[in-house]
Parts: sequence; C-alpha cells; structure tokens
Amino acid sequence: MVVLSVHHHQPPQQSWQADLQSIAFDEQAVEDKLRDLDRPLYVVQLQGKVGITNEGVIQMGDDGKAGVLGFIASAPAMHIEDLGNPAFKTFHNTRYAYYAGSMAHAISSEKMVIEMGKAGFLSSFGAGGVAPKHLETAIASIKEALPDGPYAFNLIFNPNEPALEHKAVELYLKHDVTAIEASAFLDLSISLVHYRLAGLGVAPDGKVQIRNRIIAKLSRREVAALFMQPAPEDIIRQLLAERKISELQATLASQVPMADDITVEADSGGHTDNRPLVCQLPSITALRDEIQARYRYPIPLRIGAAGGISTPTAALAAFMMGADYIVTGSVNQACVESGTSEHTRNLLAQADMADVMMAPAADMFEMGVRVQLLKRGTLFPIRAQKLYELYKNHDSIETIPLAERQKLEKLIFKKGMDEIWQDTIQFFSERDPAQIERASRDPKYKMALIFRWYLGMSSHWSNHGEKGREMDYQIWCGPAMGSFNDWVRGSYLEQPQNRHVVDIARQILAGAAYQYRLQSLKAQGVQITPRLMNCYPKEPQNNVM
Repeated sequence: MVVLSVHHHQPPQQSWQADLQSIAFDEQAVEDKLRDLDRPLYVVQLQGKVGITNEGVIQMGDDGKAGVLGFIASAPAMHIEDLGNPAFKTFHNTRYAYYAGSMAHAISSEKMVIEMGKAGFLSSFGAGGVAPKHLETAIASIKEALPDGPYAFNLIFNPNEPALEHKAVELYLKHDVTAIEASAFLDLSISLVHYRLAGLGVAPDGKVQIRNRIIAKLSRREVAALFMQPAPEDIIRQLLAERKISELQATLASQVPMADDITVEADSGGHTDNRPLVCQLPSITALRDEIQARYRYPIPLRIGAAGGISTPTAALAAFMMGADYIVTGSVNQACVESGTSEHTRNLLAQADMADVMMAPAADMFEMGVRVQLLKRGTLFPIRAQKLYELYKNHDSIETIPLAERQKLEKLIFKKGMDEIWQDTIQFFSERDPAQIERASRDPKYKMALIFRWYLGMSSHWSNHGEKGREMDYQIWCGPAMGSFNDWVRGSYLEQPQNRHVVDIARQILAGAAYQYRLQSLKAQGVQITPRLMNCYPKEPQNNVM
C-alpha cells in the first residue's frame, strides 16, 4: 500500500541526511511520525519510495555522501501551545488559546472550570440563571481551587430581570472576580459598564491599568461595535453621579474599549443567530481594524471564534481565518464534568448534526428571542413553541380557551396553573419581587411568567435528571455536537463516560496541529493516504497525547 506520494513539477533541489532506519514507509509507522508533534517532519525519497521521518539534516544539493537522500518536503514541530495568539494566553494566564464557554444554569460547572484551570485552560462558569447565593458559593470554591486562575464567570444579558444582572456584578466586584464573559447582550447595560470601569486605574508606568477584564460573546456587528468602543458618556455620568466610580475612572474610561476580547459566536447551542463563521469572523475582524485605526488603543482587541467548533478541522479553520483563540460549548456539555444529568449526556452522545432546532428562550421569551436546542429524545422545542404562539395570540391566561388550558395543564405542565403561579410567586419573592408586582398589574405579563416557569424548569429537569420529565428536557445544543460525534465514532470518546473536558480540549488542539502540518505537506506536493488525513482521537497513555 502506498501511504505517501509526491507530485513535483521539478526534481528535488535539496537533500536529506540521517539514519535510514528512521524513515517510515508503512501506514502505522507513518502515522506515528505524523502524531509526534514535538518533532519536525521530513518527507524524503529512497529508491523511488516516499517516506517520512522526524530526524535528519536538510542541505542544498547532493554531495554524494552515503545516506544522503532526495528531500521533498518538511513541516516544523507544532506544539498545541503554539496555536492562536500568544497575547491571549499572557493576558488570561493560560497555556492555550482555547477556552470553554459558559453554559447557563451552571452546566459549565465549578468542577469544569477548576479542572480546565488546573490544566492551563480558561473556562467560564455558567452563572446565567443561577441564584445569587449559589453564585457566591461557586465564586468562593473556584477562587480557592484556582487562586492564580485562570477562570472567568459569565454575565448574561437579562432585560427582564436587570436586578439579577446587577446582583451578579455586585458579587463579582465584592469577591474580586477579574474576568467575565458577557454574553447575549443586545446593548450595554449600566451593570456591565460599572464592572468594567470599577477596575480602571493607573499603573506605576503611567499607563491605564485594566483590572476587570471582559470577553464579549456576540454575533452582530452593531453589538460588536459597542464593545469595541469606550463606555457611553451617559452611563459614565450616571455611575459618577451615583458614586459607583471615581473621577479618575470616569476620565480613564475614554481611553479603553468596553472589552478586551470579542468572541464571534456563529451557529451554536443556546442563543445564536445561526450565522456561518466563515462570513462572520472576517466581518467582525475587519470592524475591529476600523475601530482600532480610529482609537489607536495600545493593545488591540483580540477576536476569537465560537460556534461549530468541536473537531480539529473546525479548530484549524478558525485559526487559519485569523482567530486569536477558539471557544467550545456544546461538546463540553457532553463531558462528565458538566452540570447536567447522565441521561442528557447520553442523548448528546447520540446526536447528529441535524438533530437540533430553534425554540423560544426562557430569559427573553416575550421578545421572541430563540435558542438552539437538541430535538432528539425530547418534545421540549415543540412544546415551547406552542407556548409562545399562545402568548402572542392571547392577552391573559383567562382568554385562552378552556379546552386548551386543560390540555396545557395535563400534557405539558402536568400541574394546575394556580399551583404554578404560587410557585412563581415564591420564586420571585426571593429573586426579584418587582416581577410579581408587575404581573399583578399586567395579566399578559403574568401569563408570560407562568409560561417561563415551564421553560425554566425544563432546564432544571435536564440538569438534575428529573424522572418522568425526560420528554420535557431543554438541552442547549448546536450542530457541533453531531460533528464531534462523527469524529470520535469508533474511538474511546464515543462512550459518554469517557468524555472529559480537558482531554477533549487537548485532542481538538492536537488534531488541529496535526492537520496544520498535513496541510503544509500537501501544499508542497505531498499526498497522504485518506485515513491519515484526519487525526482521530487516540487514547492518552501516561498523560501523553
């Protein structure tokens, strides 16, 4: 079997010299050489056969010495730490230009953040929808386990419950959380600006010191522009009037952008505009360059890529398009460290790329905002859409036809609406009493809160593996999950119990480095057998990838 071949227009002009025994020709030996990322690759020709080695010296011409062969192509050593922008790693104190994005309701769990941080990866705790008391506990445990980081905490845009967003920022400032991932924002909130500006100061060298770092995860150019520019003057004045920032911080605000990093979120699980990364990333990168030319920040914003990244080829594609770092999401939910149930992880491990659909979001239900979910093994997306249609077409629970209401209580809620309302009152009495006050004046808003009870509980049921509610599980998921399952099929990672977030991160990066070197050889005319063109996961031994 011919594993390597070459298509040159001209004969080789260089030669290679080393031990002939180091050259691999058969498929397994060639694969071993290709997977050795710590050493360079040399493709050479011996008696008409093309082989590959990690050893040797390249020189111009052929001096006739024994052991000198025709040199065809080479690829450098490629450590997984080399991928991406070194500035991202320095800024966030990580080893890798890769982070695990947040998933709400602590699906991106304390355990996930800690395990990733110990291995040198950034990970963002899924604080969206988490009660302040639980969030404060998570902050304490993560900071104790990772006193020097790296870690981040999510801040999700919450126009319906601004008090919850405000409370999260209060906790982040109180406990000195210096990195947050701001997601789903449609505009800049006063709480977000407060977090950013409260961390500004002047370093000993006179430069602006940014203590509170923000990674903005977004998918729209107009939103990206808000984060790429300094904080709005009206919000600065309001914060100054409320004495939440100092005069110095108000002055420094004009010299720094609202974010340090922009994560461009393409077709992902959860909140998404389903946009293709190949169109979106270059567009927002170009916008960054325009704004940088205007403001001339000492440190330009970095642009990362998220959405659809769960395989080496996708990771490499993002890096080759200029991403400073990459972000994974759906694939991490399928890992044993995630804050979801075994049943949900098993469903995710069976997902195909087409097993996803859009459905109404719990946090922005009334606005018609939708999220991308898994549809395999659950009826939640269809049931959630039914609730939104009822909300649009009726002004209150009482105006819904009786037969329809009874069907809701029996088939979807499995609970009377009066009982649900009492649960809702109790929930918001602790979380945000203003919601109940508003609902008492607005019957349509009361209906929205009752419907949001189901949307909110569906995530809780999925995360906690609620028996009897499996068909109501809400599972955020993008097509990347199916792509990952295709990639790992037949390997040890096919089984859900073998999926660990750090291992998967390393496998994706190692595969991207592998693919980078193969593409380099391909560009030099080397053809490699199809099986070796994809770096399938290989179970680590003795902590070596």
